[in-house]
Amino acid sequence: MDEYFAANRRHWDEAAGIHARSTAGGYRVADFRAGADTLLPIESGEVGNVAGKRILHLQCHIGLDTLNLARRGAEVTGLDFAPRAIAEARALSAETGVPGTFVEGNLYDAPELIDGQFDLVYVTWGAINWLPDIRRWAQIVAHFLRPGGTLYLLEGHPGTLSLDQAEDGRLVPSYPYFQGPDPLACDTETSYSGDPDKFENTRAYEWNHPIGEVVTALIESGLTINFLHEHDRVPWRPFACTVAMEDGLMFRLSPEIPSLPLAFSLKATKR
Repeated sequence: MDEYFAANRRHWDEAAGIHARSTAGGYRVADFRAGADTLLPIESGEVGNVAGKRILHLQCHIGLDTLNLARRGAEVTGLDFAPRAIAEARALSAETGVPGTFVEGNLYDAPELIDGQFDLVYVTWGAINWLPDIRRWAQIVAHFLRPGGTLYLLEGHPGTLSLDQAEDGRLVPSYPYFQGPDPLACDTETSYSGDPDKFENTRAYEWNHPIGEVVTALIESGLTINFLHEHDRVPWRPFACTVAMEDGLMFRLSPEIPSLPLAFSLKATKR
């Protein structure tokens, strides 16, 4: 397992540098520096009022969402395993004067790296697919939540993640939905952000976690599911047959294609 984490860390170290200087619109860092709230529409509408809350952002990447939550009045801590990501997050916090604590480390080591409990654990967009053990993840979420505290999770839909677009334009099952313990090796030359920079470390490893597995893991860890929503949009272009929405921030399937869920979100409360 260490070799998979090491490869992913190298890949995400490169991605952090690309995303921190992104000009393609996938990461609106310049807008954030100028004072904008750059949380995307789904999470912005679902996360609720965070003023005065203590928030832990797991797999925070370059800290953009973390610091958006801080601007909304929260006390924030972000965790990520990529050193460059944490360095970029700290630099953005210092440059903008938006306070945040950023910790470098593997998610599975988080209980040894971060003290205390939180009102909200926040996990969004391309996070849990980098984790091999979703039950341990759920236990760590529960560990950090105070009684009555909540998890907000927003992710790409695992059903759609099992699809690919064929040459004839059809979306066809191409990857296992019930993946099991072995990762899927992916080779990517450029970032989903749309930036043209080429990766040197192209190989990364992912795990697809069925929604039932995620929900059951959270329930078994002492959380109650408050809502489970499915969404027809994501903030990247997963297939050539997706089109940009009017806001320019999200993508959905072309109108001539039958609708499919591209993302899901849930809120869960610690009993």
